[in-house]
Amino acid sequence: MIGLIGSLGFFVVFLFIVVLLNAIRVVREYERLVVFRLGRVRPGEKGPGLVLLIPIIDRAIKVGLRTVTMDVPPQDIITKDNVSVKVNAVIYFRVVNAQDAVIQVENYLYATSQIAQTTLRSILGQAELDELLSEREKQNQALQQVIDRQTEPWGVKVTTVEVKNVDLPQEMQRAIARQAEAERERRAKIINAEGEYQAAARLAEAASVIAREPAAMQLRYLQTLAEIATENNSTTIFPVPVDFLRAFMTSMEKK
Repeated sequence: MIGLIGSLGFFVVFLFIVVLLNAIRVVREYERLVVFRLGRVRPGEKGPGLVLLIPIIDRAIKVGLRTVTMDVPPQDIITKDNVSVKVNAVIYFRVVNAQDAVIQVENYLYATSQIAQTTLRSILGQAELDELLSEREKQNQALQQVIDRQTEPWGVKVTTVEVKNVDLPQEMQRAIARQAEAERERRAKIINAEGEYQAAARLAEAASVIAREPAAMQLRYLQTLAEIATENNSTTIFPVPVDFLRAFMTSMEKK
């Protein structure tokens, strides 16, 4: 009889300890508790710190407030100019109202992922391929605004959406490569033409100066002879123009 009473007392003490442990919750700084009492939500969020619950009557759901990084799987998108591409993205969001995240939606993580996928297809499908490739910041901002507007009733704040990769078909990649090559060739021709134009302008100025000063032509002739003699060790014979001698003769007569 005494042994039975001792066992019963031990069981009661053990049950009390278990109930007490379940009634005490330690909530971290980045967590909040949403407490339901007999099925009705208690006003306000509990935590951080030590939270006391009424055993059996209260049921608590823990919600994290830290920013969640979620990959959006690749989506098949047809752009406005009828180009089929695969696009994936990454979304950053966090819970700003734990009570709404529990009450308003069954699973806010899954719901946010699904709304991000559908929004990615709908928003990027309205853009042309060039806009999708060159105006990435504009597309990211449009995605963030639309997704955030959809998740706001759930107490979820979408802070950033970034398009990661845009996978193009092979034929489209080849077409873009040919277009880029043609653009580079066009720029090279423009640069060469500009260089030739500037060189022609300088030559015209030099010819004008030489035309005004006949002796300058003779000096240029002598300079050319000096350059050729320096570069080649073999003997080179140049005819001396009569105009060259006449210029020197004229100079001597004037003296």
